[in-house]
Amino acid sequence: MATEKGERRRAALVAAAAELLGSGGFDAVRHRAVAEKAGLPLASTTYYFASLDDLTVAAMERHGRDELAQVRADLDALPAPPDPVAVLELVLDQLLGRDSRHDPEAVVLRYERFVGAGRRPYLRPLMREMRGEFDVLLVDLLARAGVTLDPTALLRLVAVVDGTVVNSLIEADPDPRAAARAALLDALDTEPRPPH
Repeated sequence: MATEKGERRRAALVAAAAELLGSGGFDAVRHRAVAEKAGLPLASTTYYFASLDDLTVAAMERHGRDELAQVRADLDALPAPPDPVAVLELVLDQLLGRDSRHDPEAVVLRYERFVGAGRRPYLRPLMREMRGEFDVLLVDLLARAGVTLDPTALLRLVAVVDGTVVNSLIEADPDPRAAARAALLDALDTEPRPPH
């Protein structure tokens, strides 16, 4: 039976691993780095997690759920009726991550996590589950902007934005968020005013 202290330690390790994952990708999630970031002994990582893979799954879930919760909170904080432009910026947060507002490198790390997750079979069940939650929130975001898409159209929209972002990352001075915004507006065939 887990103790309160044990639950706190495990949660601290997961939070530390999630932060490392978000800032440095999969290569940053190592036993020693996680223990140091959490301020716990190195042995605690193997005590609370059977393997580095188990810790990585917990970190991915924490990171993904934190991102979903942040976008949901931002959406709920919008005034009623919400400004469609503000909602579309939240759609971009959902697709590219909130940090993409000021850091193109955050977009690179996000896409590296997605590709890296595909190379780690142990992450696939979690990624499928998280994708379902991601899609539900994305549908809600788009509905608040007055856009209704069926599942096939939603998948196509995400694919267009993803392709645009990947292509923009090879530019000399990439601005993946601007490229994603243009692709999103074009795909939705809408013309809201640009963000401030």
